[in-house]
Amino acid sequence: MLETIDKKKIVEVLIEKLNTELKEVEGAAKSTRDLAVAPDLKSEGKYDTRAIEAGYLASAQSKRVEEIKMDIQMLEDLVTQIEPASKLQLGSLGLIDCNGQKRLYFLSTTSGGSMLMIDNHPILVISVFSPIGDAALGLGAGESFEVETPKETRQYEIVEVY
Repeated sequence: MLETIDKKKIVEVLIEKLNTELKEVEGAAKSTRDLAVAPDLKSEGKYDTRAIEAGYLASAQSKRVEEIKMDIQMLEDLVTQIEPASKLQLGSLGLIDCNGQKRLYFLSTTSGGSMLMIDNHPILVISVFSPIGDAALGLGAGESFEVETPKETRQYEIVEVY
């Protein structure tokens, strides 16, 4: 049943979400840049830093635009690399048990923490750069790993790899 989940569809949904975010952030960055140079935001004294602060915000938003574009590129590259595997790797879907609760996890380079609904299955995207993703990478069905959290050590077991 789970073998029928198309992992490329998961990546396509992630790319779609990032493209939506990209449009929003690009719009916000343009508005903030326009605000930073607006005549009515001209400094009214040495302690009036509104234009400077708007410039900082516009710069940060522009940086986020570039980060999103890079994330989209990494996901587009990932689509071409998805292959069936017996061990968790980039582009793998794994059924993982933690304290008796089984969840589907998709290993990605980006968008960690995103919860997707694909073919009526909730799927949590985890980055291979996160503690869980890093620990799970390279493991197969029946193997276990631990992750330290501020409160406790969590025990995970790989049930299936798709």
